Amino acid sequence: MNYLSLENVSKSYGEKVLFNQISLQINKGQKVALVAKNGSGKTTLLRVIAGKEPAEGETAKVWVHRDVRIGYLEQDPDLIDTHTLIEAVLDSDNPMIQAIKRYERVLLFESAAADMQHAIAKMDDLKAWDFEARIREILTKFKIGDLDKEVRTLSGGQKKRLALAKLLIEEPEFLILDEPTNHLDLDMIEWLEEHLSQANITLFMVTHDRYFLDRVCNQILELDAGIVYKYNGGYADFLEKKANRREQEGIDWEKNRKLFKKELDWVNRMPQARGTKAKSRVDAFEDLKDKMSQTRSQDEIQIDIKGQRLGKKILEAHNISKSFGDRAIVKDFSYKFKKHERVGILGPNGVGKSTFLELLTQHLRPDTGKIVPGDNTIFGYYSQDGIQLKDDKRVIEVVQDIAEFIPLEKGMKLTAAQILERFLFSRKQQQVYVSQLSGGERRRLYLLTILMKNPNFLILDEPTNDLDIITLNVLEEFLLEFPGCILIVSHDRFFMDKLVDHLFVFEGNGHIRDFNGNYSDYRDIQKEQERAQRRVERNDQQSQKQEAKQQAGGLNQEEKKEFKRLEKQILQLEEQKNAITAQFNDSDLSTAKIESLSKELAKVNEELEEKEMRWMELADRM
Repeated sequence: MNYLSLENVSKSYGEKVLFNQISLQINKGQKVALVAKNGSGKTTLLRVIAGKEPAEGETAKVWVHRDVRIGYLEQDPDLIDTHTLIEAVLDSDNPMIQAIKRYERVLLFESAAADMQHAIAKMDDLKAWDFEARIREILTKFKIGDLDKEVRTLSGGQKKRLALAKLLIEEPEFLILDEPTNHLDLDMIEWLEEHLSQANITLFMVTHDRYFLDRVCNQILELDAGIVYKYNGGYADFLEKKANRREQEGIDWEKNRKLFKKELDWVNRMPQARGTKAKSRVDAFEDLKDKMSQTRSQDEIQIDIKGQRLGKKILEAHNISKSFGDRAIVKDFSYKFKKHERVGILGPNGVGKSTFLELLTQHLRPDTGKIVPGDNTIFGYYSQDGIQLKDDKRVIEVVQDIAEFIPLEKGMKLTAAQILERFLFSRKQQQVYVSQLSGGERRRLYLLTILMKNPNFLILDEPTNDLDIITLNVLEEFLLEFPGCILIVSHDRFFMDKLVDHLFVFEGNGHIRDFNGNYSDYRDIQKEQERAQRRVERNDQQSQKQEAKQQAGGLNQEEKKEFKRLEKQILQLEEQKNAITAQFNDSDLSTAKIESLSKELAKVNEELEEKEMRWMELADRM
């Protein structure tokens, strides 16, 4: 079933063309990722699809299946500030959510018994109790508590998590997500990965998280110079096929260059084409000229800024502790950084990672202990809250305020304009005001202002948020060659695995564990520990059941008959369940049929669960 069709859709702002006459289709069950450089129009394309912006073009069409509900997660969600968190979550037309909303209101205001009875009856009719439990599960996964708190008290990251939770609770058939992993910690990202991998979810998203992209999506669309290119498969397939495309384009460009030179000589000799054939050749030359003038600009950032040398002493932490009230952030932490160290910081949101960086950079004083930086240590601190570029400044002015010239390796220098070009800001874009930049472009500019100060100890707090994959790849290569120390806080697992060789793991209550290895190494050990814990719990449960069985004695004659009946009934229900599930593979199913099958499946699952529970109860006593 086709969910979405775009035909000949264009969009431009002034002279800047974001995309031109693009067409694409998304069918039921597809999971598609859109990648492109920052400022190329990814978010704009999502907004056009979601109906938030009009498409341009005389023959442009945006068609969405009328029976398909769309859920759209924006980069900056538009929530009502005066709503409480529970009001924001339950702000939906979904009848089940409306029933839960009424029930929650009745509980909150201790309404009359008749109102309570009516609310409970409605919940029963719609079978909304399990759905309420599902809501609480999702809110817990995204660490959304204090549901009476107002939306306006939340940070930008908390609002994004709230909007994502609200969207998943509504269960639309077609999800359009703009950077869904931003502001999520690693546990949240892994849970979301598993959730979105379900076969019944259709997905179109923008993400820079390459592990997430690889594990969830089965198709990648690249928006490049206003054209959409399609690649089936995951991230590795995308890289290989894109390289092949670029190689072919290079061959074609060289052919066109030679043809252009030949045709230019002919045009110069024949300035006035009078005949039909000659005029046709001139027209073809003009087309070729236009094509050659649209050669791709270098789409990779070049970072070769000179770094200061480190001294013998780099940075030392001596028994530092920090608490806010009863909440301990750091307890008796000591560490001496060595040359060329690459350290990653892991921990859930709110555990104090950013506070720890503030302590190390001496923006915040520890309660006890001391921080001792080396005499030659120059920090380059990329902080989450540090992007305070003045909107009324032009891009070139932001850089010139730091320096007119930037020293490079081997005694070379670059002007401010040249260094901006290496960061993909064309001469024309350098005259644009900061207020006109996309979120990713602002972060790229902010990163440049950090690197221009020639640091030898880079501290990066969530540097990957809103950066495109192209920028991330080049930033990674630069950091791999960076001669100084690097300390990184990031939820981008690919980024961490590629760059760091050991971790500071925040385990709560101020305890920081020094772990040798990267993120995947740590996660493998953590998963094995979780499996071991589950084995212990299962063994305990089995021991308890065995004891209960011995105390209860065996089954009587009636219970033995019931046990045999249950085995047959469970087998029949499983066959029924498989038959219903198989029908969902039919791509021509109507929405009404899907709803009917879903209800039938839910009823079978409920009955199956009930009989399995009874069977297990009897089996434990045999």
